[in-house]
Amino acid sequence: MRIAVDAMGGDYAPEEIIKGAISALEERDLKIILLGSREKVALELSKYKFKEENLSVIDCKEYIESGEVPLNALHTKKDSSMVVGMNLLKNKEADTFISAGNSGAMMAAAFLILGCIPPLTRPAIPATFTFGESKVLLLDVGANVDCKPEHFKQFALMGSQYAQYIFKIDNPRVGLLNIGEEENKGNKAVQEAFAVLSNSKVNFVGNIEAKDIFKGKAEVIVCDGFVGNVLLKYTEALAKLLLTEINSRIIALLPPHSEMDQLRQNFRELVKVTDYTEYGGSLLLGVKGLCFVCHGRSKAKAIKNAIINATKFVDSNILQYLEHLEKV
Repeated sequence: MRIAVDAMGGDYAPEEIIKGAISALEERDLKIILLGSREKVALELSKYKFKEENLSVIDCKEYIESGEVPLNALHTKKDSSMVVGMNLLKNKEADTFISAGNSGAMMAAAFLILGCIPPLTRPAIPATFTFGESKVLLLDVGANVDCKPEHFKQFALMGSQYAQYIFKIDNPRVGLLNIGEEENKGNKAVQEAFAVLSNSKVNFVGNIEAKDIFKGKAEVIVCDGFVGNVLLKYTEALAKLLLTEINSRIIALLPPHSEMDQLRQNFRELVKVTDYTEYGGSLLLGVKGLCFVCHGRSKAKAIKNAIINATKFVDSNILQYLEHLEKV
């Protein structure tokens, strides 16, 4: 399995990106292709021991910085690590591409170089919320700030296929994130999206309020990327705050005891569920290739887990299932 990794993308590149790639090689038998400045990459690689046949480097003279305008950067930096990575994917020279770089440029590059799976016109970034034994897929969480009603339908189609083949949920229920349950709630785009979804082939169950996300009313929830990104970052920050407070006020004060040790272990498992570094990256859903967008602040642990989780998606053949969307 060939995993292309943008060694120059992210706040801690290339040090943490390369450290994460080496860690992934220690756990899985993979072929990792690092994309970036050969000189800088070689300097970091000199710190580690690894099987040389499992890791290669493609020298990229340029990289797209986090503050750059995506389309301008893509047109002027043809030899950037991100553009080279997308072309590897397009030409079947890599099975997946991972980057913690400029997410806007990542989406634009995927759209322009790979193209969308028909009949889709917009890719989306999904996020998974886990509570108990249940999972909820929320999309879009950042790829599309402004959406037309038809885009919500496309997100619903993608999300339904994803939930069915990745979560193994038959006929997943789809909800539209809104400020109320009534049909006439929300702005004009959301109201029109309600009508479009009501006449689609997905299992649409109506509007879902944010407070109902964790009540099991739907397995797939759709929204535009602005709302989704705000919600995702808020829930991540809130979960971290609450768990930190619980740890300092309760868990850390528990006396040594076998039953208390089990409670501490359960707490650690809960922390892992809410830690984005355990998943590493999110699949850019809807394009003709497996691209994974990582947090810009990703360190080695997140990059390693992004690589490991990406291999699971390659094995899942999710792209083959999405190719049937035109018939759904």
